[in-house]
Amino acid sequence: MPIFKYKALTRDKKLRTGMAEANSREYVEDILKEKGLSIVAISPLTGVKKPGLDFLSRVKKKDVVIFSRQFSVLISANVAMVQALKILIDQTSGQALKIIISEVTDEVDAGSPLSEALSKRPDVFSGFYVSVIRSGETSGKLDEVLNYLADEMEKDYDMMGKVRGAMIYPVFVLCALAAVGAVMMVFVVPKLTAILTESGAELPLSTKIVIGASDFMAEYWWLLILIIGGLFFAVRFYIKRPKGRKQADLVKLKLPIFGHLFQLIYLVRFTRSMNTLIVGGVTISNSLKVSAEVVGNAVYRELVEKTIKEVEDGNSISSVFINSGYIPKMVSQMLNIGEKTGKMDIVLARITNFYSREIDNMVANLMTLMEPIIMVIMGVAVGIMVAAIILPMYNLAGSL
Repeated sequence: MPIFKYKALTRDKKLRTGMAEANSREYVEDILKEKGLSIVAISPLTGVKKPGLDFLSRVKKKDVVIFSRQFSVLISANVAMVQALKILIDQTSGQALKIIISEVTDEVDAGSPLSEALSKRPDVFSGFYVSVIRSGETSGKLDEVLNYLADEMEKDYDMMGKVRGAMIYPVFVLCALAAVGAVMMVFVVPKLTAILTESGAELPLSTKIVIGASDFMAEYWWLLILIIGGLFFAVRFYIKRPKGRKQADLVKLKLPIFGHLFQLIYLVRFTRSMNTLIVGGVTISNSLKVSAEVVGNAVYRELVEKTIKEVEDGNSISSVFINSGYIPKMVSQMLNIGEKTGKMDIVLARITNFYSREIDNMVANLMTLMEPIIMVIMGVAVGIMVAAIILPMYNLAGSL
């Protein structure tokens, strides 16, 4: 369905701009007239797709972070909410988010609360985001809540950006090694082993294995691709199921090197979201419910859900965490202290800052940790090739 950009005048002669999705220009005109607007201009936006229909039109998390920061600055400067949203329609570079902001602006201008308008776009604005906005509306401190939300979103985005950046190098090197190995097995190894097989000499087991693998890859490469593709989609399908999701998340937490890093990331996500919600005036029970979805790991979500039941029964927030091997003892003890002293927000902020620094240190050292592992993998690959091909060829040449 096409998207149209419009300009119209309200009854008090104020200019309004926005976007609307409709089958035709005439339908947009009818909608605007029903709202009591006088049409100034309507123009179609070519090449624009409705967000969610195409992966290329999805809203990037970075765009949401920038929108939140700009929105918080405008609200803090006492700009009216609708006017601030209209300004952001022009300021936003992402076309998909621009359309969503335009729709939100229309709903807010029509009298809907901001949190209600945002909640209709859960693929862009999470339950965590909406809950923080709703708490700001309820308490009358939307400007403060928006500033705090923007700060925390930027910190979370920066943290995940550092982690992704640190993982690019080892992933790239391992993929390159796999590609080079496949090319050698299909094109290079058959030519080298042809001499060995024609000699009629008894070949060692390692050479026979390499020759067999090379012949299979050269002749049934298409089957290998189908098997890899089938396994990939089968794993994805299994992970989407609750049981598969939990097992995959459990494997993440037990990975060598990366397992501890993932644990810290999920822990910081939990404490940061909890802190943001509590500062925004959300109750501990509701904060736990929202944080359970934000944390992004089935194992930790299960821990938080158990904690919710304990809190609703009148028990301490740390009663479940203290017996879990995935939550440091220090965190459980500090949460218990924060609950008793009534300074949960301060405790959560300190926990978040402490483990955020630890994540930064781990990410900085990740390259140092991965380099020897990659060298060992390369050494093993080269050793197999030498033992399976080069040494038999050398022995054959020496016997001649």
